[in-house]
Amino acid sequence: MKNQALGSKPFMNDQYATAKGITLALLSALAASTAGVATKVIADDVPIAIVVLFQYGICLFILSPLLLKYPVCHWYTKHLVIHTVRGVSGWLCFFTYYLAIQHIPLVDASLLRNTAPLFVPLFVWAWIKITIPRGQWLPIIIGFAGILLILRPSTEGMEFWHIAGLLSGVFLALSMVSTRVLSATEVTHVILFYYFFISFLCSIPLAILDWQPIPYWTLPFLLCIGCSISLTMWCYTRALTLASAAIVAPINYSGVVFSGIMGWLIWSHIPDGLALTGILLVIAAGLITAFRNSRSAQQT
Repeated sequence: MKNQALGSKPFMNDQYATAKGITLALLSALAASTAGVATKVIADDVPIAIVVLFQYGICLFILSPLLLKYPVCHWYTKHLVIHTVRGVSGWLCFFTYYLAIQHIPLVDASLLRNTAPLFVPLFVWAWIKITIPRGQWLPIIIGFAGILLILRPSTEGMEFWHIAGLLSGVFLALSMVSTRVLSATEVTHVILFYYFFISFLCSIPLAILDWQPIPYWTLPFLLCIGCSISLTMWCYTRALTLASAAIVAPINYSGVVFSGIMGWLIWSHIPDGLALTGILLVIAAGLITAFRNSRSAQQT
């Protein structure tokens, strides 16, 4: 009995970390949905390249107190290549996501971005050489079925901007896996610094090419986007530090629900019966994932 009591402590710690990771993943999805709404509001008046530049500039500014707090040697990394993969993939994720938002409904863009869990196992297998257990494929399939019910892609309905939205999901999956790899050796704020800095550098050339005067009324929305994404990335990075990508990825499906609610409140978009069924499947996918991983941890 004594050994069991002693042995239960690591399990309780793992269980607490996983629960905290899931909570942070939910908060990350909510903040990202807020940024998506703000982007859609100003997309016709501010080029997407400028939106992305402001986003990462604000994120770097918010992180600046930590840059001043620690000495230069604290920010040294031996994993610059992985940071670059993470930074470029994260930048491409948001750039393609915002392009999709500008031309298709917010919920559609959010759904396509949240196909990331479908690609995470492939990146995990190809990069980290970890085979995903068969049981974890079930919530992924359920979530994808929900996405199909809401989106209902057809030959006529699928256009370039839908493909851009789908690419954002691919890049998000790569970003998730690279963040998980980095979290084994790097602290959260170091990961964020390299991500924001690399993404900011990637944003400069396109912003210069597409530069135009920014209407004053859009400045609060740009500030909201930057702050929301800063919160999104902190929660998202911490979530992947506390829980595996296989757990965190399906939780991002909740962003579909948040986007659907916001689209309904702001643009009066009311999902039909099939869409509501899809939303329920999306929620079920996240709950099944959390339940299965909790039982797996209890049995080890």
